[in-house]
Amino acid sequence: MLGISEGNGHPFSFSAIINGYDRAAFEVAGWPVILSYLERQPDTAFGFRNTRVTHAWTQDPDVTAKLCAACRIDHAVDRPEAMLGAVDAVIIGRDDWEQHAALAMPFLERGVPVFVDKPLTLDADELARFRPYLENGTLMSTSGLRYAAELDELRGKMSAVGTPRLVAATVLNGIEKYGIHMLDAVAGLGFPKPVSVTRLNARFEAFSLVLADGTAMTLNCLGNVGKTLHLSVFCDKGHAHVDLHDNFSAFARTLGHFVKMVETRNPPIPPGQIVDTMNLIRSAKNLAPGETVKLANV
Repeated sequence: MLGISEGNGHPFSFSAIINGYDRAAFEVAGWPVILSYLERQPDTAFGFRNTRVTHAWTQDPDVTAKLCAACRIDHAVDRPEAMLGAVDAVIIGRDDWEQHAALAMPFLERGVPVFVDKPLTLDADELARFRPYLENGTLMSTSGLRYAAELDELRGKMSAVGTPRLVAATVLNGIEKYGIHMLDAVAGLGFPKPVSVTRLNARFEAFSLVLADGTAMTLNCLGNVGKTLHLSVFCDKGHAHVDLHDNFSAFARTLGHFVKMVETRNPPIPPGQIVDTMNLIRSAKNLAPGETVKLANV
């Protein structure tokens, strides 16, 4: 487990889902929301065959020590390179994309599979460097909401309400870090890629997208509001709605796909889809209200 970024507890939640956790040490470490949803799970929900988080590094040795204690990780290391030769795969658990390439490349270049927290990168040159590893099944990056359990419910509802006309996605924070939650969730439902995006005139980051099959999509990134991760699908015979709040199931499913990739070297997500999504976010965040950009096929 490599890295941590402010406000993002994924190193704790991901490590606990794999290793289990120590309740008292977790309380000392903080992250009460994560501890709360961990405690609601049965023992059988934790762990994967032949998989364990054995090493951890964060930028702060005190945080690393708390992570190791809370998630039963045996080895705290003082620099990322200390894991080379000691681990079979790496999870980069920080969501500031500017740091991803420097952390991931030393492992990818040596054939060590890596999961990178979303978004992978919004730098075009870094994305080009990452692409071969996406294609050869040694790199995975996604929002866990691609695999959200609530999407199962939404698929069932959609089968009864007909052909989609509009997908409306609403999320807290901004498009750069949180837009991908909704974009990956919509991709997880099987909708085709967006082919254009228009910035709307609103007090928050709002966008109108057209998907490849002509379905319209709105993406509303509301900024600093309460927990909001909502999807609505409006169809010709009705509509269906879900809130994507089951973090544990989303993360556990995501980690399951990563473990399978490590074992098989088969990309769990079409590499072009990841590249397209990064290009969309990079293009959208630079639009002025009223501007439209057509998105290239890659």
